[in-house]
Amino acid sequence: MAHPRVDEGTVLRSTLDTADEQYRTNRAANLALLEQLEEQLDLARAGGGERYQQRHRDRGRLLARERLELLLDRDSAFLELSPLAAWGTEFTVGASLVTGIGVVSGVECVVIAHESTVRGGAMNPWSLKKSLRALEIARINRLPVINLVESGGADLPTQSELFVPAGKIFHDLTELSAMGVPTIALVFGNSTAGGAYVPGMCDYAVLVDQQAKVFLGGPPLVKMATGEDADDEELGGARMHSRVSGLADHFAVDERDAIRLGRRIVSELNWRKLGPGPSLPADEPRYDPDELLGIAPADIRVPFDPREVLARVVDGSRFGEYKPEYGTSLVTGWASVHGYPVGVLANARGVLFSEEAKKAAEFIQLANQVDTPLVFLQNTTGYMVGKDYEQGGIIKDGSKMINAVTNSTVPHITINTASSFGAGNYGMSGRAYDPRLMFAWVGAKLAVMGAAQLAGVMSIVGKAAAAASGRPFDQDADDARRRAIEAQIDAESHSFFVTARLYDDGLLDPRDTRTALGIALSAAHSGPIEGRRGFGVFRM
Repeated sequence: MAHPRVDEGTVLRSTLDTADEQYRTNRAANLALLEQLEEQLDLARAGGGERYQQRHRDRGRLLARERLELLLDRDSAFLELSPLAAWGTEFTVGASLVTGIGVVSGVECVVIAHESTVRGGAMNPWSLKKSLRALEIARINRLPVINLVESGGADLPTQSELFVPAGKIFHDLTELSAMGVPTIALVFGNSTAGGAYVPGMCDYAVLVDQQAKVFLGGPPLVKMATGEDADDEELGGARMHSRVSGLADHFAVDERDAIRLGRRIVSELNWRKLGPGPSLPADEPRYDPDELLGIAPADIRVPFDPREVLARVVDGSRFGEYKPEYGTSLVTGWASVHGYPVGVLANARGVLFSEEAKKAAEFIQLANQVDTPLVFLQNTTGYMVGKDYEQGGIIKDGSKMINAVTNSTVPHITINTASSFGAGNYGMSGRAYDPRLMFAWVGAKLAVMGAAQLAGVMSIVGKAAAAASGRPFDQDADDARRRAIEAQIDAESHSFFVTARLYDDGLLDPRDTRTALGIALSAAHSGPIEGRRGFGVFRM
């Protein structure tokens, strides 16, 4: 029997030809990119490498990902965040930290685990950014936080980039507590100096016997500052903090005991989601998600129909399109993912005209009226330029769309499926517009504009400057400059470069889009889902 809220007339009909040469080209290109991605993920999973992993094991310690595996509910989903943080920098891929959203004792939590095989888990500038983003995700989605602590503190050679902004970690932990969002620290090793405040500021602290070392100053510093002789255990051991200082709420005899206690604490939180649960049938799409590999473009200049994506992502391939014949470069409409109702905004042909901007602004307001989260599928080169469009009010209309995105209070989840250039990135809820979670397909690009366009603009500016000053224009030098600029922008818009800087929360295999959206929507519903009823001034 059909669900009363499901209209079978909205089922998308795919016209994808899997024998088409473009499909085969796309698929081959995406499989090659996914191979490269897997190589980098393997580096992140390897932490400090086999030598340091073995040294860690020889000390009787579990690796960070082994601790996570024991902490999370068996066979539950784990959405890792920013796994390629610090890629392309002097620091190890992953930034000596593992973060993500996982289920512990039936409760969705943000988990932050130090990778102690990398410089003892010391925090570098990228680890700080990654940690702060994880805490932000916990705050905006109302998710409890579990810290798996074993860190040597700040990476001292980069302390000038760490000391001041690192105070935000303590700020965010205490802010979460004030919001009634539980924070938990499971301390497996060093948590010294500023790091000692992590268990101090969490609502619950579990310390492992003979391993946890929580103190503001270690034996050498104490000796130097006060002349006092003291050992690690006296200053900051689990037994002392459990029996004397009271910092520890639970004394764990070993790591597995600490994880057991952590799971018990979560089970006793009496945690309740404030958002509604799934309300629509969560049936699988009618088309194979594997075909997304042939839809995601090998060349981002080649357009594709986002309805073909939606047919392989949303429940039952159902999509109730809104204004289908107006502003056709932007597809908008209603669907559900894993039973959660959503509004979708998906770029169809890259450029946003005035019609698309006005359509988007209206649709976003409608979604807020009915408290429905929004999914943005970016594939945009930005807002249209030119004399006719400027005179037609493209700035006013683009401003309406950006106003609506800015002031919308329903959860936004954004995925860059191909390109995200110029102010189109803003209008389609890019990083600066605080989407709850944001991902990119592995072949996607992000920049102020495409590499060729940017190099061409610089060339035109150079020619104009030469003409204005009466200098001869050096075409050879200009060609060399154009090639250099194109190479630079190509490198800086590459998905690995972008995700390494945390401009998104991770790269997706297109086939995993539905799963990632489902986890993200479930996480967002941990908090209330409430749209804005009043917006700012729209330029008419």
